[in-house]
Amino acid sequence: MKHIKWSDIPYEKVNDQFLRKLAWDGKVMIALTEVQGGYVVPPHSHPNEQVTWVMSGKWRFLIDGKTTDVGPGEMIFIPADVVHTVEAVETLVAYDIFTPPREDWLTGKDSYLRKG
Repeated sequence: MKHIKWSDIPYEKVNDQFLRKLAWDGKVMIALTEVQGGYVVPPHSHPNEQVTWVMSGKWRFLIDGKTTDVGPGEMIFIPADVVHTVEAVETLVAYDIFTPPREDWLTGKDSYLRKG
């Protein structure tokens, strides 16, 4: 991605508590997410690595039986195929960075976010 102007990308309402903007090219996908406090993403995994970078608020990750809070300015790396659960401890804004692009995010089939 040579140039991203987030203000030009509309939000997608995934559900009542989760808004997302998506930018992608053939090599990387970046999601800017706004999540209301209390929202829980059920256990899931990704076919490729993910980096989550929190701008404000707090995510709580449960990975391999361990809880990790990720707050403003912090990042977490999640390896491919690692099952994890995430809770928005506080209303938050974060970036998720994937490579290569996630087809389920592009097609709207990401049922773990859309609650089936």
